[in-house]
Amino acid sequence: MTLYSRRQFNSIAAAACAAELTRSLWAREISADPAGRKFYIALIADTHIIDNFYVKGSENGIEDNESILHTTERAIIARDLINSLNPGIDKVFLLGDYFHNYPSTDYDFYFKNNTRLDNAKSITDVFKMPVHLLFGNHDYDVHKVPREMSHRLFKAKFNAEPYSVVDHKSVRFVMLNNFLGSTQDNSAADFNPSIGSLGEEHLQWFEAQLEARKPTYVFVHYPLAAIKPTEVKDYGMDSLVRKYQDTIQVVVTGHVHKWYDFAHKYGPQHYIMAATRYDPNALMLLEIDSHTGSYRWLNQDLVEWTTHFAKPYHQA
Repeated sequence: MTLYSRRQFNSIAAAACAAELTRSLWAREISADPAGRKFYIALIADTHIIDNFYVKGSENGIEDNESILHTTERAIIARDLINSLNPGIDKVFLLGDYFHNYPSTDYDFYFKNNTRLDNAKSITDVFKMPVHLLFGNHDYDVHKVPREMSHRLFKAKFNAEPYSVVDHKSVRFVMLNNFLGSTQDNSAADFNPSIGSLGEEHLQWFEAQLEARKPTYVFVHYPLAAIKPTEVKDYGMDSLVRKYQDTIQVVVTGHVHKWYDFAHKYGPQHYIMAATRYDPNALMLLEIDSHTGSYRWLNQDLVEWTTHFAKPYHQA
């Protein structure tokens, strides 16, 4: 039996109430679609799931040390809300920091013990729709754990690749990995984990996806401001998103744990989304028109910009 403090119980009860109101809001917000053109996706980010090997008090400051202890319950609340929506969500995209750091540098450790990787999977396995995973910086440990080991674990545990593309109803979703370039290589001269980079091969792959000129949604963990703009001569993330800004519908990232709207500073619309680590209401619910590729962000007016939070959902 799980025992909750009064504060935790009140928090869970409030979230459950908010979820019920969200379902009502969803039912009113979705538009009539007699032609079957519309479909729905959900974005979540920075779930930061932990396990029994996690050492309490390891974070930076009171807020981070408190929030990390509630990541599981908040991810479950977000998941259960998404599952409850009708019409249903077609796909969920989780924008990195699926789990929080590595308790061991030994690959076999993760198959001899139940770890945060298993805990994270047990949460996302209950989604009714496919969940597509991106890598975040906490899904690596570029100082101590070889990137190849992280890739092996993601494949073995989650059947997930370092990066991928999904085409759904004439719309393309590109899931990038900003940890494959030299700034994330601890043997490189420009090693700097706070700066993302894709590497030439990944950049070429990205451009190949964009060259199809399908309406494209781009998801990556680091905000564009934190990704090296140019990596090979004049070739890099910045030039690609600007070159294909008419194809890219939106770029959505995580990592910062707060909501930011960069509008068209980088060419296409760019949002940073908040983290379920701090608030189970940190969701993006998008209605997409499969004919035009355009989207409507259904819960945008509930966001508290530059904070961790979204407002409680209220009935109209």
